[in-house]
Amino acid sequence: MHNRAAFEILRDPYRNKGTAFTEAERREHKLEGLLPAAIETLEEQVDRILFQVKNQETDLERYIQLRALQDRNRILFYHLLIQDPERFLPIVYTPTVGDACEQFGHILRDPHGLYIPVTARGRVKEIIANWHETDIRFIVVTDGSRILGLGDLGASGMGIPIGKLSLYTACAGVPPQLTLPITLDVGTNNEKFLSDPLYTGLRQKRCDDETYYAFVQEFIDAVQEAFPKCCVQFEDFSMNHAVPLLEKYRDEICCFNDDIQGTAAVALAGIHAACVAKKESIGDQRVLFLGAGSAGTGIADLIARSIELETGRSREEALKSVQLFDVNGLLCESRTDLLPFQKPFAAKAEACDDFVQAIQNFRPTAIIGVSTVFGAFNESVIRAMAEINDRPIIFPYSNPTSRAECTAQQAYQWTDGRCLFASGTPMPPVDHQGKSIKPSQGNNVYIFPAMGMAILATGAHRVPQDAFLAAARSLATQVPADFFEDGMLYPSRSKIRAVSLHVAADVARCLQEMGLARHESKDWDKQIREMAYSPEYS
Repeated sequence: MHNRAAFEILRDPYRNKGTAFTEAERREHKLEGLLPAAIETLEEQVDRILFQVKNQETDLERYIQLRALQDRNRILFYHLLIQDPERFLPIVYTPTVGDACEQFGHILRDPHGLYIPVTARGRVKEIIANWHETDIRFIVVTDGSRILGLGDLGASGMGIPIGKLSLYTACAGVPPQLTLPITLDVGTNNEKFLSDPLYTGLRQKRCDDETYYAFVQEFIDAVQEAFPKCCVQFEDFSMNHAVPLLEKYRDEICCFNDDIQGTAAVALAGIHAACVAKKESIGDQRVLFLGAGSAGTGIADLIARSIELETGRSREEALKSVQLFDVNGLLCESRTDLLPFQKPFAAKAEACDDFVQAIQNFRPTAIIGVSTVFGAFNESVIRAMAEINDRPIIFPYSNPTSRAECTAQQAYQWTDGRCLFASGTPMPPVDHQGKSIKPSQGNNVYIFPAMGMAILATGAHRVPQDAFLAAARSLATQVPADFFEDGMLYPSRSKIRAVSLHVAADVARCLQEMGLARHESKDWDKQIREMAYSPEYS
């Protein structure tokens, strides 16, 4: 009689140990002969993967190899990531995931997660029921319309939910079986993909808004019924849908948008850290944004909220500390083209269509780039900031690297090494006047995995804006004092797990104080450490 059960074990990423199965386990599960004779430890398996990864020529090839490992053996995959996050997070997520998404149909091996096409309207509940796990606590969902700074990638955007949820586990210890990546395939307007014979999504243009919002509503309803304890993270939705979806559902279900709220929290943490470095307060800062989409307005809103709470200023006064600039110039009251979510940020100022002039007029202490325009922080921009600030804050946050507003090398060179710098994507060390400076990366990875663990631990049924304030403050307090000497504004990514668990505990305390926690604790630090998933063979 053929032994299909053994093959099922070897193909189940949650049960498969590969060569680490003991002799007793091999006999019990009838695995003898299906594996080579050597019985290896988890660390010996890691050594083999490290050898294989080292011998790949590109990070995209390393991404493909690690994704295959994730689908084969989850314990080994997460053990590897936790062992050296500084090395592997940029491979499984940004910046490499951007390349992976652009070539997703060409590198696809085993599909991962759920793909729900708009052509299945009326049957979304049925499709969700096809998933093999019944207790899902976190869904990261995208419609592929605005993947990183790369734009409309349609179904090829699935690499983002997969990568984000991998970081939930690797960084903050959320058990992987509780997570589910989903792509809502509503078509694509990307002609390159529509004509690509290897594109894996629907070959049709994006649906109209009436169809779109009805489809999303059916999805939300199906998720609430199938997974009532689930938190939905909206990811990489286009500006015209991201804000309305968040506004519609934030008070109805447990959800958040990482591009808006996670980005805001990590940026605010960087501003707080820069204040420490400059010995100033958040109330002393004026922040000018290049880019006024959902990310820019989200960051501006959270910075204003922080100023409001910490200085006692009114909301109206706090908003005077932020200004936004987009492709049509400064967001000001005379503009007639502003979207509803942009109007609260319209400045009482003269129209201006030159970013350098906007700097000279507003005299910001910080500029934050969320424009996805490579090189937009040119020499004139950076030098204008250096002229009016002893230590200008320069945050080119667009990613991947090909969309960054400036490089670290440029920022340090054009400010004579005086700037406080952080980018949204990893950048190499900079040599300036005989000193090696390691640029900070203000990546959302410091926020959203910790937010997930806090929600899991507390059983929170909503995710309020102040939870992201708590996360930002917690992150900023974890920057070692000696980092400021080198202009570093975020903790080392090598410590990301400890940092994430600390942030999660602070957010859990915030949720409990706000009365949103179903589960309470007197020691969230201890409880969250004990809850965190540890990838070890049992």
